[in-house]
Amino acid sequence: MVLYSKYSKHLVAVDSIIFGYDLLEKEIKLLLVKRSFNPAKGKWSLAGGFVEGDESLDLAACRVLSNLTGLRKVYMKQLHCYGDVQRDPGARVISCAYWALIKIKDIDHELSKRNSAHWRSINRLPELIFDHKIMVEKALAELRMQVKIKPVGFELLPEKFTLVQLLDLYEAIYRKSIDKRNFRKKILSMDILEKLDEKEKETSKKGAYYYRFIRERYKKLVKNGFYFNLDVS
Repeated sequence: MVLYSKYSKHLVAVDSIIFGYDLLEKEIKLLLVKRSFNPAKGKWSLAGGFVEGDESLDLAACRVLSNLTGLRKVYMKQLHCYGDVQRDPGARVISCAYWALIKIKDIDHELSKRNSAHWRSINRLPELIFDHKIMVEKALAELRMQVKIKPVGFELLPEKFTLVQLLDLYEAIYRKSIDKRNFRKKILSMDILEKLDEKEKETSKKGAYYYRFIRERYKKLVKNGFYFNLDVS
């Protein structure tokens, strides 16, 4: 006797909302692919794939991201499961969406090129297949909430950055101007950044000092009751 044999079977997939940050253009970008098969062949899509028989959801999401970018051990969180009966015209597919933050410069560009992957600004996204637009909107809302209460924004920046670059990142995430003085005061008061002796001089003659996020100090502070709060609303 086969257990559950009387129940119908459904396909399970994962979709990845992969965010990156362009320092020069000061924009949050989304890694999209041109779909290579039907339905919706040639249309813009999130990176995704079906969960294999020996995989957990998390492992499937890691595989999809790694196959597209060459990266492992990135910041990635489960977002939501989407199971509308008609969401995929090809079959009954239940998809679990994940959102990830990566550094654009770190990806394997040749691998991404072979998979027809392209970075597109979240301010100028093309039409996406199925319910992928809904997934992206929910992921953006989650990103905006998380950067207020956790230092996840540093996952999008290079190891060393200026305070102006950090401010630009938050403005790109929130899509609005932020008071520079208050932002600087808030982030420096947390004592989780180390000021470096090196200056960034490409965008200004005087130059701005580089900083780096001290992850070990942050973890130690959290154990002692520290609460990250960078609400700029």
